[in-house]
Amino acid sequence: MTSATADREDWKNTILAGLANYIDAGSIVAGAAALALWVEAYRLDTDLVGLIGAFGPNAIAAGIGALIGGRLCDLFGRKKIYQYDMLFYAFGMLWLVFAMNAWMVVTGFFLVGLAVGADIPASWSLIAEMAPNDKRGKHSGVAQVLWYLGPVVVLLMFLALSPLGLLGARIVFAHLAILAVALTFLRSRMHESPRWLEAQAAEANGGEGGPARGRWRDLFTRQHIGSMAFLSGMYLFWNLWAGTNGFFFPYILRTVGNQTQAMSVAVQALSFLLGMASIFFIFMKLSDRVNQRLLFGLSAITQVIGMALLAIFPLTLPVALIHVFLMAVGQGFGAQCFFQLWSSEMFPTLLRSTAQGVMFAVVRIALGIFSFFVPWLTATGFQTLAWILVGFLAISGLIGFIWAPRNEGKSLEQLAAMRGEAG
Repeated sequence: MTSATADREDWKNTILAGLANYIDAGSIVAGAAALALWVEAYRLDTDLVGLIGAFGPNAIAAGIGALIGGRLCDLFGRKKIYQYDMLFYAFGMLWLVFAMNAWMVVTGFFLVGLAVGADIPASWSLIAEMAPNDKRGKHSGVAQVLWYLGPVVVLLMFLALSPLGLLGARIVFAHLAILAVALTFLRSRMHESPRWLEAQAAEANGGEGGPARGRWRDLFTRQHIGSMAFLSGMYLFWNLWAGTNGFFFPYILRTVGNQTQAMSVAVQALSFLLGMASIFFIFMKLSDRVNQRLLFGLSAITQVIGMALLAIFPLTLPVALIHVFLMAVGQGFGAQCFFQLWSSEMFPTLLRSTAQGVMFAVVRIALGIFSFFVPWLTATGFQTLAWILVGFLAISGLIGFIWAPRNEGKSLEQLAAMRGEAG
């Protein structure tokens, strides 16, 4: 295989694995854009709005799916999990396509969340393990571009189909279900991660680093617990902002900012397009060769300033647009990208997906619990919620900046050797 052919194969694998991000974010934002329509059609009260936000691909269901899927991924391989769970996703999405009442919406979102959660550690591990050593950050960035592309497509579809009301939402959900089925067939041609196969063979033979390095209890060493605490803390506080903002921002624009459905969707689409540009021109260009701690710190400062605007000034359209610009650019090369990258680098191969699943579960379940309270917080005063979110971003930024690793330019084998592991 020539160098050019191998490079094309690497990028194809990254895109097919990274489409889990497209589906994950597309599901979250589709639910966010449809929330106001569901409230009107099914007369949802505050309790059910909170329930939909908490039990879905944005929160608890995704956390449960990641916890289970991540472990299965390390035991049985990345390919088995990321291929077949897309069929489960399509089944869950059909509940939303044909929903006739609030409980069908809750059920569908929960099933979709389980599938999305299971796919994330599988796809993230595969991307890191198959990417060239000097392009791991760049390949991770492609997955994040796909995370942003999903919402852009979904939101533009909502904008075009807005005259159809709830039928337009059903069409958007149907496109996600069809994509999941297509992805099942496309992924069937992919190969299993060579690093996972090698690690499995080494463990079966006793392993250079000792027996059974992929056992569940092997994750709970002092070093791995420290890595999980750092990554979970950084990502949790950022995700409390991102999840709340991503799911409720269109709802907030309509109720607090007094904007139309079309305007709120357009503002959301603009934010994701800016984020994609930030990932491509900053994270993908720099993360493999510059000081990652400084890059992360710059993104954190940008986001704190952007969020503080909503806490200080009235929520008008100009303020919302400046906020969107700063947040989109800042988050494009910030916590989400670095969590995917670092969580793939800081654990051995046979525990990589397990660790990601545990951390993803902690973050998404915490977000789900917090989501129960967001409708009440916005009802009692949006400014209070805005200051809370500023605090979350500041805490995430401090954790990430203080304990950020310096992994740029190092192979997974080098990083394993630095941890005193065989691989």
